[in-house]
Amino acid sequence: MADEKTYPMTMDGKIKLEHELEDLRLNQRPKIIERIKIARSYGDLSENSEYESAKNEQSMLESRIATIEHMLQYAEVVDNANVESDVVSVGKKVTFKELPDEEPEEYQIVGAAEADPMSGKISNDSPIAKGLLGHKLNEEVTIEIPAGNMKVKIIEIA
Repeated sequence: MADEKTYPMTMDGKIKLEHELEDLRLNQRPKIIERIKIARSYGDLSENSEYESAKNEQSMLESRIATIEHMLQYAEVVDNANVESDVVSVGKKVTFKELPDEEPEEYQIVGAAEADPMSGKISNDSPIAKGLLGHKLNEEVTIEIPAGNMKVKIIEIA
């Protein structure tokens, strides 16, 4: 069998997924099952919109559960203990500024499973993260993004 894709993530990201999975299994699933049971009691299922809605919600929930289980099964928790402190890697926060004189931007590079750009967490698969990974503090880097190239200087790694 081919090698399974791994999902790099921080320990916090893994714990967050574990909590989400527990909530889906123990809280959300029983609520949907109860909604289906109630909707069934309304009679004819062929014209029962509550039943259809609950079944669709159940399908989405079960899909999310399966996705999280798969990600956790193949999770690879990043350990930066053996990575130099001045090298950009998954799990680290990096501050850079676009050259020549833009305002600094800060992002934590995380695995796709825990990416949330609105809270400053970008996926290691994103163009910006791919361009920064492996580079060092004070290095100037040209990053290929969909809109063209972007030249940045790494000003802090934490």
